[in-house]
Amino acid sequence: MTTNAADEPQPRPRPRRRRPPAGAAVLREDVTEAIRAAVFGELAAVGYARMSIEGIARRAGVGKTAVYRRWRSKLHLVLDIVSALAVQGLPAPDTGSLEGDLRLLYEVTSRALRHPVASQIIPDLQAEAARNPDIAEALQKTLREGQDGVASSILAAAKERGELSPSLDPDLALDLISGPLYWRSVVVRGPKPPKGYLAALTRATAEGLKAL
Repeated sequence: MTTNAADEPQPRPRPRRRRPPAGAAVLREDVTEAIRAAVFGELAAVGYARMSIEGIARRAGVGKTAVYRRWRSKLHLVLDIVSALAVQGLPAPDTGSLEGDLRLLYEVTSRALRHPVASQIIPDLQAEAARNPDIAEALQKTLREGQDGVASSILAAAKERGELSPSLDPDLALDLISGPLYWRSVVVRGPKPPKGYLAALTRATAEGLKAL
């Protein structure tokens, strides 16, 4: 009996070896961080309105494609970075006293707001926020949540120590803590506070909180 070659068992095809993902599927963290750093540099140098994906890519040392793989536009890029700042927050002071906690908070916040990059970026984004509700929402989230989270922990600790009234209005207290330094550093954009200013502000704020 002859056997037709078509009836012979055929070798099974070998499964194709899957290559590791490439291109858009791989987003190197070092490249992402370089792009984020470049955004801060571009915002400080040219402002949001004149900032471009091309300029960001050039400053980061990457191609435009690397930026677009991560963010659809410069608006989404800036909103992502601004929103991330709110999550980072500030270290919560724990000195054992209301005045000590306030003083440490003011020292850290004052240095941060006087940083050359922050002092340029925040006013520029505030101006852009007047025209763009998405930026306004993200900027408010950044400026309020980080500061308010730390301030709330200071107030809670002071209440536990009996330094403040348990019925203290939290919103009014947070405005009292955050308002003066923010006004001086960001709105008025005054010079570095003179010697003794932070100590005086600390005492005045502590007394004001106790009077609420």
